Amino acid sequence: MLYRHGEVFRSLLMLSDLALIAGLWLAAYGLRFYGGFDLSQGKPPIGEYALALVAILPIYGLVLQRQGVYEPKRLGTFWAEAGDILWATSGAVMVLLALSFFLRSYSFSRGVVGIFAAMVPLSLVVLRIIVRSSLRLARRKGYNRRFALVVGSGRLADEIIGRIHDNPNSGLHVVGVIADGAAERSEYGIPCLGRYTDLKHVLARRRIDHVVIALGSDEGYRLEKVLADLDDEVVSVMLAPDLLHIATLRSSVENFDGIPIIHLRDSPLVGWSSVQKRVFDAGGSGLALAFGFPLLVLLAVGIGLSSGWPIFYRQKRMGLDGRIFTMLKLRTMRRDAEKSGPGWSTVDDPRRTRFGAWLRRFSLDELPQLWNVLRGEMSLVGPRPEQAELIREFRREIPSYMLRHKVKSGMTGWAQVHGLRGDTSIHARIEHDIYYIQNWSMGLDIKILFMTLWSTLRDRDIA
Repeated sequence: MLYRHGEVFRSLLMLSDLALIAGLWLAAYGLRFYGGFDLSQGKPPIGEYALALVAILPIYGLVLQRQGVYEPKRLGTFWAEAGDILWATSGAVMVLLALSFFLRSYSFSRGVVGIFAAMVPLSLVVLRIIVRSSLRLARRKGYNRRFALVVGSGRLADEIIGRIHDNPNSGLHVVGVIADGAAERSEYGIPCLGRYTDLKHVLARRRIDHVVIALGSDEGYRLEKVLADLDDEVVSVMLAPDLLHIATLRSSVENFDGIPIIHLRDSPLVGWSSVQKRVFDAGGSGLALAFGFPLLVLLAVGIGLSSGWPIFYRQKRMGLDGRIFTMLKLRTMRRDAEKSGPGWSTVDDPRRTRFGAWLRRFSLDELPQLWNVLRGEMSLVGPRPEQAELIREFRREIPSYMLRHKVKSGMTGWAQVHGLRGDTSIHARIEHDIYYIQNWSMGLDIKILFMTLWSTLRDRDIA
């Protein structure tokens, strides 16, 4: 916990939320029955609705608390807090609706429930804006500030200082650094107040609320001595583990029966994110196949007339979690193109047929992969799947190569829209793939799809 003096504030905030929720429930009743709407079914007494608060307030209070809305937010963003409120209030409404289904003796107006469900998250978010603005103003005037001392040197300490500096609304201020052999830390001009052996002396003569231990992996042996020096101090102590050199994907911390477990290589596509992407892939590929089927038939006829059978080219590729699947493409090369073994295609590949060259220019040979997407073997957007035979060599030579298989392979990807296709730098492609996984969002997927469409319309030859 970042600070331990906010229990009163958080309790008052929770009481304010509950008071606001109670007022909104009664306001929804007033709007529905005194706002000029149809009253053909009569006007129920307000007492029945006031009595419902006995169930509504505990449910909302519990759900908001379980969602972490009342946890310390000094380093949290407004949008994250607003998202927590939206999820919590949506869940509370679902609980109330389920409860009303079983308690049929209590039937409330759908209009009241609808108005109430819409007003609560909006009002709670507005309340948070007011609270955050008030705290920001107070901190600018020197109130409600906390002073931190960073213990450590190197990248990790710089990262901690930078994060605190970039979040001035947190009210946290770094007064200095404890490190050996440094006069000043990073571009923020934070002074070095002493060596590691000076820690207790610095705490005795400076106001310090928090000590952030940010020792690099090469300084881990100092941790025991630093903690011993802090044993009889009253400051809050936070430990930042040095994961910068090993956490290659998204990292997270999970509480396993009281033991903090750090996940170093979490895929972002789990839970609802995975469901959201799968629905998008299935819907998009299904529609594309339905509307594009006549075009596929014409292209198949063109391949058959120009170079004979087979129409489709099948190749073993590696996808999610290293699983092998058969990827489909329209055949663009001669039937004996791989008699000497598999390899990368090039922009002016002499193995292409004349009709195949035209297909590749507009990426039409990739259309059958929509079937792979619909089957769940691929995604519309993701790292391009590689040939299984080539991966054995890549995983030995390129660090972190296999991390690209933490998500489904895609028909197009971040590397491809930046021109990294076919016989291009594999290292650059891996960097772009890792960037995509670390920064995944549905917005990024849609952006990549539009960039792919634009590249195709610009008549770029795609290898």
